[in-house]
Amino acid sequence: MHKIGRYSETDKMSDLVADHYSMLLVMHRFGIAMGIGEKSIREVCKLNGVDCDTFLTVVNFLLDENGALPNVSKCLSVETLVDYLQRSHDYFLKFRLPDIRRKLKEAIAGCPEDVAFVILKFFDEYASEVNKHMQYEEKIVFPYVRSLVHGEQGLKYNIGIFRKKHDQIDLKLNELKNILIKYYPGPGSNLLNSVLFDIFSCEKDLASHCLMEDRLFVPAILEIEKP
Repeated sequence: MHKIGRYSETDKMSDLVADHYSMLLVMHRFGIAMGIGEKSIREVCKLNGVDCDTFLTVVNFLLDENGALPNVSKCLSVETLVDYLQRSHDYFLKFRLPDIRRKLKEAIAGCPEDVAFVILKFFDEYASEVNKHMQYEEKIVFPYVRSLVHGEQGLKYNIGIFRKKHDQIDLKLNELKNILIKYYPGPGSNLLNSVLFDIFSCEKDLASHCLMEDRLFVPAILEIEKP
């Protein structure tokens, strides 16, 4: 039975995962390995060198994205959150999107060549947009934040620039999903359904990723930037 309410440091990590299997991805993005036994969330975080308050803030935010936000200046380790976001980027760019492309290519192999070409081209253009979005954060935003945390002065950047440029990267994936559902001319198959499930899941994951940056990451950096 799913827990009602927010998770705390004394809850078992195994209960969190059993209640919400999507938290397996969160554990991975914090660099937490399996084999957690009966240990509490705090114990597991300590063993893996992860700031527990940041872990719990992310977990509770993802489980209730419309809930009240905590005081980010008191409950977040910015460096831990940046590490989490970078591992998220690796997951999307190096595993999730390539895996969807491979399965998508196989699923549409039997449809007309010109249709398959358009679908894959659409997906590749989307993946390129995601890569561009995330590379900007990797090369500009995260190095700035780390310098800011370490007390460097006179930095020629601020998080407001990122906030203005930050756009949603899940929208085009929604378009691809709708193309497959509404206009794909081939017969249904287990493989195509599997790809669609993956696209739905990835779309939600990317939306949550962007929302976390907007509602947790940006406010935390704004607090640090205050004179």
